[in-house]
Amino acid sequence: MRRRSLLHLAGATLASALFHHTSAEANMNTQTHPYVGMWVTEDGHVRHELLPNGRYDEARGARKSAYQGRYAVTGNHIDYWDDTGFTADGDFIDGVLHHGGMILYREP
Repeated sequence: MRRRSLLHLAGATLASALFHHTSAEANMNTQTHPYVGMWVTEDGHVRHELLPNGRYDEARGARKSAYQGRYAVTGNHIDYWDDTGFTADGDFIDGVLHHGGMILYREP
């Protein structure tokens, strides 16, 4: 019985450590770069919101939250990791986001 209690305690400790690490990581990764906000294609079909918590939410046409995931900005380069496992990247050039063959403009 003692072994089972120790395993339970170890599991709870590990779960707690992972939760606190993830929470701390999320707080540390709060994005403060100037690219946080909404980016849209000229026709408004694709709306790509870069959230300050390092997540993004992309809408396509009438489909809200068509794609979601995390992102990281290094200089003028952005890397995306979609929640489904898809990866992509892009570059901010002269205030315009070039991503996946699309050109997105900052929404005022």
